[in-house]
Amino acid sequence: MPGKRRKPLERSGVKADVKASLTLPLGISLALVAAVLVVYWQGLGYRFINFDDDAYILNNPPVRNGLTFSGIAWALTSVRHFYWQPLTWLSHMLDCQIYGLDPGGHHFTNVLFHAANAVLLFVLLCRLTGQIHRSGFVAALFALHPLRVESVAWIAERKDVLSGFLSFICLLLYVGYARQPSRKKYLAVVAAFCAGLMAKPTVVTLPVVLLLLDYWPLKREESAGTLVKEK
Repeated sequence: MPGKRRKPLERSGVKADVKASLTLPLGISLALVAAVLVVYWQGLGYRFINFDDDAYILNNPPVRNGLTFSGIAWALTSVRHFYWQPLTWLSHMLDCQIYGLDPGGHHFTNVLFHAANAVLLFVLLCRLTGQIHRSGFVAALFALHPLRVESVAWIAERKDVLSGFLSFICLLLYVGYARQPSRKKYLAVVAAFCAGLMAKPTVVTLPVVLLLLDYWPLKREESAGTLVKEK
C-alpha cells in the first residue's frame, strides 16, 4: 500500500519537472518573437525602395502577378539577377498573391521569418549545448543586432531571411541525424540543404559548418575522411 501511494506522487513529480523544463524555453522563445516584433514593427510602414525592390517585384511581371502556372515555371528556370533562387521568387509571388503591392505585407513576411530564425537558433543552440540561458542570450544578439537590419527591413533581401530559415532547419535536422544516424534522417538533411540552395546559393557553404559542428560540440568519433565523405 505505501508503494502504491508513492506512484501517483512520483508521476506528478515527473510531470512537474517536464512542465518546468518546458516553461523557460517557451518563455524565452516568446520573448524573442516579441522583441523582434517591437523593434521591426515600424518597418511595416515603409515603402518599396528603388534599389532591387523595383526589379524584384514592382517591375517584374512574373512576380507581381502572384502565383500563376507561368510564374512558377519562370521561377524554376530563371537566373535573373545573377543566380537561381526559385524559392525566393515563389515567396515574393505568394506575398503578391496575399498582399498585392502593399509593401507593409511584404515587410511583415520578412519580420516573421526573422522572428522564426531567432527562435530556431535558440532551439539549435539548446540542443547542441544544453545551455538554455546562454543560448537565449546568443539568440537575442542575433535577433536584435544591427547587422540584421538590412536583411529584415529590405524587401529584396527576402533571400537572406528565407535561406537562413531553411539553413537553421537543416542544422536542426543534422543534429538529430548525427546523434542517431539513419538513411531517412540523412535524406531529410539533404532535402533541407537543397531547399536552402534554392533560396540563396551562398548556402553552399553549409556542409563546412556541419563539419565544424562534428568537431564541436557534437564531438563525433568517426574518422575525418568518413565525415568529409558524408558531406
